[in-house]
Amino acid sequence: MTLSLGRKRLSPDPPARIVTANVTTRQRVGEIWEARELLVAMVRKELKVKYKGSALGFAWSLLNPAMYLVIFYLVFSVFLKIGIPLFPIWLLCGLLVWNFISMVVPGATGSVVANSSLVKKVSFPREILPLSTVGAGLVHFFLQMTVLIAGLVAFQRGINMGFVALVPLAVVAMVLLAAALGILLSAVNVFVRDAAHLIELALLAWFWLTPIVYPFRQVSDKLAANGIPYWLLNINPVTPIVTVFQRAFYNRVTVNEGNLPLLPEVGVKWHLTFLLVVVAASTGLLLLSMRLFRRLEGNFAEEL
Repeated sequence: MTLSLGRKRLSPDPPARIVTANVTTRQRVGEIWEARELLVAMVRKELKVKYKGSALGFAWSLLNPAMYLVIFYLVFSVFLKIGIPLFPIWLLCGLLVWNFISMVVPGATGSVVANSSLVKKVSFPREILPLSTVGAGLVHFFLQMTVLIAGLVAFQRGINMGFVALVPLAVVAMVLLAAALGILLSAVNVFVRDAAHLIELALLAWFWLTPIVYPFRQVSDKLAANGIPYWLLNINPVTPIVTVFQRAFYNRVTVNEGNLPLLPEVGVKWHLTFLLVVVAASTGLLLLSMRLFRRLEGNFAEEL
């Protein structure tokens, strides 16, 4: 049997691979690194399948946030005139992060089941399947970032270079979190197929628990008034990532001459601390997810 994925060609009759939970995480990472060409091929496959037969192709990735930008500008800045100036820019700062999470996590959850024939016939590190979804999502994320940059230029909006320096770390935190959840849920979904449906409901609730549409301070000030520390909002791991993007690209902590607070009036160090916490927690979850994945992997073929 010969299988071709993009430019990667798997040789016929691959050597037998014994699936065992005794492989250490370091060894597993090494296996994934050795199969990195296959991972790249799978990412290409994910991107090609998404836009197969489409006339516009990758342009659809740009049209989605661009449409958000235009529609929300007309609705909230022209017709309704809510209190946040250039609300589309504010919204897009958070939506870029959320679009990545909401695309990657459900896609990774169903990745092993969707590639059941590959899992049962070909020997390779199965974590590549959810990781390929992460890779494809990252491509879309950077494409959509160009829309935000274009919006900043069009509206002549300045950025905060001190916080822009934190954006790469925020992206790392975002990718680690999505990869950890993707690997974990992809293994669980093989045995509990309802996981794919439950994650849709969980993501809906998660979206509204994240300060994307509404300002961070709208909730934190109410918590502080009741003696609850406002930083507890950062228990949601997406919140520190979103607030860094808002602080870097929207570049205001208050609007309307200080009458409408948006973000905590703290420095780079405060945001950096919580980003590092998210990175550390996501890394720990990723290691646990890979360990669970290895333990369950031996029964994948039977369940599929």
